[in-house]
Amino acid sequence: MMMNRLSFESLSSVSSVKEPPADNVDHDKVSIVISSNSPSAIAPTTENSQIKVSRSFSSSLVNQVIKEEEQEGEEQEGGINKRKMMKKRETSPDILLNDDGYDPNIKKAGGWKTMPYIIGNETFEKLASMSLTANMTVYLRTQYNMDGLTSVSIASIWGGTCNITTLLGAFVSDAYLGRYWTLLTASIIYFLGMGMMTLTAAIPYLRPPSCNKLTAICQEPEKWQLGVLFIALILLSLGAGGIRPVNIAFGVDQFDVTTEKGKKQVESFYNWYYWGFTIALIVALTVVVYIQNNISWALGLAIPTAIILLSIVVFLIGSKLYICVKPRGSVFIDVAKVISAALRKRKIKLKPTSEHTLFDNPSRDLTVENLCLTNRFSCLTKAAVITEQDSFNDQGLPTNGWRLCSIQQVEQFKCIISVMPVWVSGIACFVCMDQQSTQGVLQAIQSDTRFIHNFHVPPGSMGIAGMITLSIWIPIYEHLVLPLSRRMSKDGVGITLKHRLGAGIVMSIICMVVAGIVEGRRRESALKNHTFIAPMSFAWLIPQYALSGMTEVFTGVGIMEFLAKQFPPSMRTLAGSLFFLSLACASYVSSFLMNLIHRLSQSASGDKDGSNPGWLGGTDLNKNKLDYYYFIVAGICVLNLLYYIFFASRYVDTSKKDEEGERDVELNS
Repeated sequence: MMMNRLSFESLSSVSSVKEPPADNVDHDKVSIVISSNSPSAIAPTTENSQIKVSRSFSSSLVNQVIKEEEQEGEEQEGGINKRKMMKKRETSPDILLNDDGYDPNIKKAGGWKTMPYIIGNETFEKLASMSLTANMTVYLRTQYNMDGLTSVSIASIWGGTCNITTLLGAFVSDAYLGRYWTLLTASIIYFLGMGMMTLTAAIPYLRPPSCNKLTAICQEPEKWQLGVLFIALILLSLGAGGIRPVNIAFGVDQFDVTTEKGKKQVESFYNWYYWGFTIALIVALTVVVYIQNNISWALGLAIPTAIILLSIVVFLIGSKLYICVKPRGSVFIDVAKVISAALRKRKIKLKPTSEHTLFDNPSRDLTVENLCLTNRFSCLTKAAVITEQDSFNDQGLPTNGWRLCSIQQVEQFKCIISVMPVWVSGIACFVCMDQQSTQGVLQAIQSDTRFIHNFHVPPGSMGIAGMITLSIWIPIYEHLVLPLSRRMSKDGVGITLKHRLGAGIVMSIICMVVAGIVEGRRRESALKNHTFIAPMSFAWLIPQYALSGMTEVFTGVGIMEFLAKQFPPSMRTLAGSLFFLSLACASYVSSFLMNLIHRLSQSASGDKDGSNPGWLGGTDLNKNKLDYYYFIVAGICVLNLLYYIFFASRYVDTSKKDEEGERDVELNS
């Protein structure tokens, strides 16, 4: 979507303005009323909107403009105009932001010198969280004596909750605390959660006794023991929800994205950010997971706890260097206001030839790009239509924000709606990926994990196969596949985002089919040899993990890129939250699907007392039909592919269509 930057100079160019009567709005004349605390310019509208801008301000604005023009000449010093100084201050990355822009009293903030602290904090947090996420199923299975279905369900629900709380984190960050305090508070909460998890492993009283190897009898955990565990998981979820959507946005805040230099710095930041993420993931899936499985769970959880504490210390050390953007209000509240206003004005008819007076309130902050008025979802545009019932205060703002919204608020909501079709298509792919971190671990537990001599690969480390695949494929894609596709294509574009998302869905189908075939062979091998652990190497599981990594390359990265293109910089935190929300939905869908199929398979077998494990129950995969479950997930992915081809793919290039339809607004003075 095309953006249009507004300048303060346009405001001072108004020599005489008239205040429109609030109680007599002429709907036969199309106009946009600009708020008195905003520049007298508006982003371009779409071609079909036929909207003209009327320079309409309150009387207080007129006095303010005249006063500023009279003082402008007196406040020049050394040949430098005060207004130019203001603009320079507001675009400099070396000062702290406040409500109206930047604070010139605090110098030498932001930039690359803050990156070691921000990236270090994120790297340490990811190392701690991924080591626990990768081995959560194993921990619940071995330390809490849970069956496969229960342990996988809890791990999936916990993973989903960690992602869905990102909406809460984004809301608190944007509306109240700001990104700095949200990150610090969330990191402390996460540290408390990790501390409680360490105690559950270190104190035997907090978990059930180990299973009797002779009788194979396992005592279930007490309710209060589960209560301690769940409190720890809730704290971890709240902490993750505050860290994940805010960290990247806080890093980008340190650069001036209005300059070419700043844009290049942001690109480098993303590279270093994902480099740190990859290093943390590799260490978590190898060293930490190995310690947890083969040395001590208490030590294996104490290490991530200490790392989280270290991340807090590192983050605090750089506090004086950060650019901290104060909260400007939450998009979620604006969404609620737009819905309320649109419902109240639902009887207003908007047609391409109709004329209405619309209200807008562009941001004064030059670091915030204002959105264009578009002709999509016209029912929401009604929220910005000024009626006789609407009134304004001395600043030119609506007295009732739940009845009249600005074009900026409306367009932000439209951005969210426009990404939903593509966003939904990513959920099924993430369901496929979720199987490898849960059911795939159970497969590894009952496979021959010997690698070299007596070294056994920890089941939780199987995810490293997907990371290796990702690391190998990305350079091949960038330096071989992409240039070749550009030369072969007629338009020189090559593989588009639409193609990559579709390829990711295809990969998810292949991944589930391969996983089902491998599991069938593994179970057959175990039953043939009458052993709990199949005499089949864990290496047979690598293809499905590799395909899961390819799914992440095409779909995971593709969805992130799509959200980044559709949302303006001011909605970065929300874009990150929506990505994590799709992961949360995938985890919940996966848990629901597993339990549904388990109950249906039990019912189909005639089981009434719950003794039959069905396809997914019990503690022995050899008695289950996990391969059938994989094939069902593959079928869902096929339906997702059809949905994407015939519906969702049309929305991938929405931004290009909007740009083609936009035109400059005719200004009527």
